Amino acid sequence: MPTKVLIVDDHPSFRSAARLLLEHEGFEVIGEAENGEMGIERTTQLHPDIVLLDVNLPDLDGFDVATRITKADGEHLPKIVLTSSRDPREFGPLVGASGASGFVPKGELSAARINALLR
Repeated sequence: MPTKVLIVDDHPSFRSAARLLLEHEGFEVIGEAENGEMGIERTTQLHPDIVLLDVNLPDLDGFDVATRITKADGEHLPKIVLTSSRDPREFGPLVGASGASGFVPKGELSAARINALLR
């Protein structure tokens, strides 16, 4: 059974490219969201295994979204993989503090990078 992924990013072109790449590499993309509130809602509805979550969203900070998802009550909490086109060093300890499994720069997105974070 393929790993189910929800992509949360405000750029349609990135969501499309990420979907193609991840599906080509064996993941099942079960949904997309263009902002943080929608990402939280879709996570609750769709029960993904992984949420690929942009740090810079128009409504909520991606770190806040990750914290809300990982602190939610429920038996199936997804792994969160944060992503951004910005330098990951800018985020310091925020990735770990948010409950996310890790960070992958948008330009380095691949199934292998995601899987390495989830081991």
